[in-house]
Amino acid sequence: MFEGKDGENSVEDIISRYKDDVASLAPYIPWLKEHTKQQVAESYSNSELSNSMPFPVYDSTLLSFVKQAQQTGMMNRNYTYVYTRNHIANYKDELEFISDAEIMNMDDLAGILSKYILEGQTKGTVWAEGVYTGVLYQLIYKMDDLIHFWGTLSY
Repeated sequence: MFEGKDGENSVEDIISRYKDDVASLAPYIPWLKEHTKQQVAESYSNSELSNSMPFPVYDSTLLSFVKQAQQTGMMNRNYTYVYTRNHIANYKDELEFISDAEIMNMDDLAGILSKYILEGQTKGTVWAEGVYTGVLYQLIYKMDDLIHFWGTLSY
């Protein structure tokens, strides 16, 4: 599973590909932890307009996190393959996969992040669900932990 020292998908390659992107999301870890099991979006509708459709209003920190995640190189529109390949069907499966993940699973972890960020652009509840269930917290925490652990080992 581990490739040569300078090979693609070696530990060094994975760290170099993910280090900066994960570091840009790591400042959100305390906020994500604090808001697990809390609602971070409210539904707003204008009662004065009879045909108005309710829409979510998000916490500003959540919107900043989403914007930062969108700017990383981790967004993968083929994230569905991660779910199929790893038999992930719901948020409990996501949490179990994240808990067991190792450095060689960073691409799959990025796939889970992609699902939440990309689906949330069209389905209003996805970002808030990721915070509420703790998936986004566990995900970023795990990615940051793996980068720090493997980045400090000498080869």
